[in-house]
Amino acid sequence: MRIALGIEYDGTPYHGWQFQDGAVNVQAEVEAALAKVADHPVRVACAGRTDTGVHATAQVAHFDTSAQRTERSWVYGANSNLPKSIAVQWAKPVSEAFHARFSAVKRRYRYVIFNRHVRPTFLAYRVTWEHRPLDETRMARAAQFWVGEHDFSTFRSYACQAKHPVRIMHRVDVWRDGPLVFIEVEANGFLHHMVRNMAGVLAAIGAGEQEPEWAQQLLEHRDRVLGGVTAPAHGLYFTGVTYPAEFDLPEISPAGLVW
Repeated sequence: MRIALGIEYDGTPYHGWQFQDGAVNVQAEVEAALAKVADHPVRVACAGRTDTGVHATAQVAHFDTSAQRTERSWVYGANSNLPKSIAVQWAKPVSEAFHARFSAVKRRYRYVIFNRHVRPTFLAYRVTWEHRPLDETRMARAAQFWVGEHDFSTFRSYACQAKHPVRIMHRVDVWRDGPLVFIEVEANGFLHHMVRNMAGVLAAIGAGEQEPEWAQQLLEHRDRVLGGVTAPAHGLYFTGVTYPAEFDLPEISPAGLVW
């Protein structure tokens, strides 16, 4: 039996999602918790591997099991064995045709910037602080140059292992709510550090260091050296995955979870 899961986590204490020997990671915690419920070793695959310090409100994963458990048992059994920073939101049996990563057709991230002259306290590891005043209108204008199918080499880290840099960007939205500036992106897939590199560029434009057209110029140059700084990890949230309707999976909205 294959089981799909919706998972939420605070990435602050973890070295990312992926299993690493000698490093605390989300995958190992989830597998250990599920193994106790299943009474056998469990290996999970996720929709999108997040980096150190990156959070998720709607990560999706799947695993195979011979254990017969109810959906409620998978959720509450796993959560009783997970640290408070990780929670399974839902569990659902799916066909063997489903794969958390390869069946996904869209992924969504949200980047949150706390924009005031004094640093945050309670939100310190859940937002990125920017003391310079940001013009979100300029940022939103710049972001539209990235919508569509493009080669995103400029925004790809040197450690990226993707086979090619072309992605389809469905939308890039920027808006403000008080001191919080939000950047939300949705695409068919993302390159390593792509969203953080894009956020760094938009912040520079919002601060008046560059004109909005710089975003288009960087895209056309396809050169990471010209692409500005990589924004910090702790402002980034993995907020959703879209799958074909045939799998009928629940969807967790980021509203209320990431403001």
